[in-house]
Amino acid sequence: MIFVWLIGAGVGLLGGLFGKGGSAIATPLLHLAGVPAFVAIASPLPATIPATAVAAATYWRRGLVDVRVLGWTVTAGLPATVAGALATRWIGAGPLIVATDLVVAVLGLRFLLRPVGAGRAVKPAPGRLALVGVAVAVGLISGLLANSGGFLLAPLFVAVLGLPLKRALATSLAAACLLAVPGTIVHAALGHVDWHIVAVFGLASVPLSAVGARLALRANEARLERTYGAVLATVGLALLATA
Repeated sequence: MIFVWLIGAGVGLLGGLFGKGGSAIATPLLHLAGVPAFVAIASPLPATIPATAVAAATYWRRGLVDVRVLGWTVTAGLPATVAGALATRWIGAGPLIVATDLVVAVLGLRFLLRPVGAGRAVKPAPGRLALVGVAVAVGLISGLLANSGGFLLAPLFVAVLGLPLKRALATSLAAACLLAVPGTIVHAALGHVDWHIVAVFGLASVPLSAVGARLALRANEARLERTYGAVLATVGLALLATA
């Protein structure tokens, strides 16, 4: 449980800093610490709900949450999340752990080598098709990997929808908070959630997510993204090597 608390603290801080629920990072780290695969996949998810809500509220007070993007993301993403979570009945835990490690490594390299918010011109308001496409893709992946989708939402909001970085982080956190709810319900019903781990993880991640959000609001965007990318790439590649 000490390892769970430490992982929760780190994930909460990074989640607030970079607009992500953080369960994509927590899953491989918990599994490495000895937590069974499906429990490591599902248990961080309920703790991301209060953690992302606290961080999103910090951004909301600055007027940075894009309500239109949030509405479409949740409307299209919720049913896709449920479908992805139900599909875990027919997909083994081992491949999901490896998939999580791979996604973490690839996204880390993407942020490190080419920060999504660095030097990009702001695009026109995104169309409905782009909004729905992003939401459905992230919803399916978040349901399968039992995470709130924030690790994909923020970069896709910038790269595909053209949102400014800090607005993308804010909207990602708000959407991740809501998208985590159906996945939590389904995985809890399937018996994948260890509520002791949820409690310890949440006690560490919730307060530090607010700290991370406040730091992000004051930070240089490109430097933060590259730092985050370096951490993600290192963790993902190390975990792939030990898988």
